[in-house]
Amino acid sequence: MTFAFRWHFSLAVLAVLLSSTFFLWLPRVLGVGIDDAIRLAQDPGADPAHIRSVLLTTAILVIVISLLRGTFAFGQGYLGETLGQKLAALLRLQYFDKLQTLSYEFHDKIHTGNLMSRGITDVEGMRMFVQTALIRLINISILILASAVLMLMLNWQLALLSLIFVPFIAVRSSILQLHLRRIWNDVQRVMGELTTVMQENLAGVRVVRAFSGQDFEQTKFRKPGNEQLALRLKAARISSHNGSLMGFAFLLAWAFIIWFGGNRVLEGTMTVGELSQFLFYMALLQSPIRQIPMLVNGVARASSAGRRVFEVLDEPIAVRDRPGAGPIATTRGVVRFENVSFMYGTTPVLDDISFEASPDHSIGIVGSPGSGKSTITLLVPRFYDVDAGRITIDGQDIREVTHASLRQKVGLVMQDPFLFDGTIGENIAYGDPRAAIERIEAAARIAQIHEFVASLPAGYNTEVGERGVALSGGQRQRVSIARVVLLNPPIMIFDDSTSSVDAGTEKRIREGLEAAAKGHTSIIVAHRLSSLQHVDEILVLDHGKVVERGTHPELIRLGGRYRELYELQRRPGDVAGPQPVSVRVATDGRR
Repeated sequence: MTFAFRWHFSLAVLAVLLSSTFFLWLPRVLGVGIDDAIRLAQDPGADPAHIRSVLLTTAILVIVISLLRGTFAFGQGYLGETLGQKLAALLRLQYFDKLQTLSYEFHDKIHTGNLMSRGITDVEGMRMFVQTALIRLINISILILASAVLMLMLNWQLALLSLIFVPFIAVRSSILQLHLRRIWNDVQRVMGELTTVMQENLAGVRVVRAFSGQDFEQTKFRKPGNEQLALRLKAARISSHNGSLMGFAFLLAWAFIIWFGGNRVLEGTMTVGELSQFLFYMALLQSPIRQIPMLVNGVARASSAGRRVFEVLDEPIAVRDRPGAGPIATTRGVVRFENVSFMYGTTPVLDDISFEASPDHSIGIVGSPGSGKSTITLLVPRFYDVDAGRITIDGQDIREVTHASLRQKVGLVMQDPFLFDGTIGENIAYGDPRAAIERIEAAARIAQIHEFVASLPAGYNTEVGERGVALSGGQRQRVSIARVVLLNPPIMIFDDSTSSVDAGTEKRIREGLEAAAKGHTSIIVAHRLSSLQHVDEILVLDHGKVVERGTHPELIRLGGRYRELYELQRRPGDVAGPQPVSVRVATDGRR
């Protein structure tokens, strides 16, 4: 907890102490006032005006104490709210920052919806605990302990009789807190599943509609929804049952006070004012005691929420800057793979891969799905660490340089282009938000997207929508290419970056990139082999191994796996590019 938060917490506790102190004075003031008024009333020579003066003084004291107590109660509530909100804001920021630093391997293991649930719902649960339950817990503890001491000072026998139910409440609350914590652990887990289902459904809404999967998705959503409802009702049932028992114990104690204390008054060993003080103390404790079940539930919920949040905050960062790592110093941007092997978990993906890419020697990579092509593109910017061998840039092991400096030198166009909700211009300039419009347009021209953007009414200020939904797949790819071209890094990696454009556009993009990439290192992963005919060396991957390498003509002459893929793509129905589709239209207009 930072100093500023300690200060807020200290002020909140001080407000609780003062509020509780004034609250505890009320029974004493009322009891003394009642005894004084009764004593004067029993005196035949007492002046009625004096009696009224005592009553008025008592009433004024009650009003003043209530106002002071209300003032500090306001401070208690406001400071508690401030503390909760600031801690939640800090926790969300730390959580978000941690997600930015965790490796791809971590994100591969945990669903996005689960992480969203932890960062929003669980942090909110912790905020509510700090804001209300924690402060109230301190308040209730002070009221119960101070009331017990004051009641013991008045009459220890009656005090023990009044507080006999407190140990029962303490033991039962501890047991219920453990039980409720298990329930809330399950609630938070199911909430993560529920968020994941909703997030996937919204992201894939077009697929759901296209395959009429609404009923299936509703069933998938309903299962965790019903499970969460059952768990929450179970927690509410336990908490409510506990509240009923608390209320019964409280009323039972009150009945004992009236019976035992009334007899002491009749015997003359206790005054009416003292009995009134006991009853006032019990009335004062009624609300805090009734809040105990809610607080027990809140502690259990916050405990489970905190565990889930800190599981992420305490997650070790698998790929991080090593001690003493410095910025990378690039001269030419020569990328060298030296006997690199890599596994996803326990699954081998790459086996003993070696090659060199430089401004004078571009590399193309082909292979069947799952052969490890995209993995190579993710290893260069060090999204993962290799399991064997090493990767160097201009002779520097990428594990010995900082992430920030490395990724400034590597431009990556991924297989699945991702656009942020914003304008086309903002997406192209994502790596350099201060880029001038002239640079944005120049990059767009190379990516063959400028003419399309210029034809739009808002031009580069056109909103692309969430994930670029307003653009076609090919347009999104070209915006992604322009984003890398704008940065002009010494190393450019294209992972099947033109798979969604037609052959003519792909040719123009390639020509533009060839001009832009002069003096740059290029690594191109492609499914469409025509994209690789200009590269200096092609690697053919199969099950994570390089089975063939050479130029396009050399590999064609070799007659191996590359030749098979090439011949396959030349046949009718070529999967490498869009083909005419015959659509039969029925007489009623159905396709």
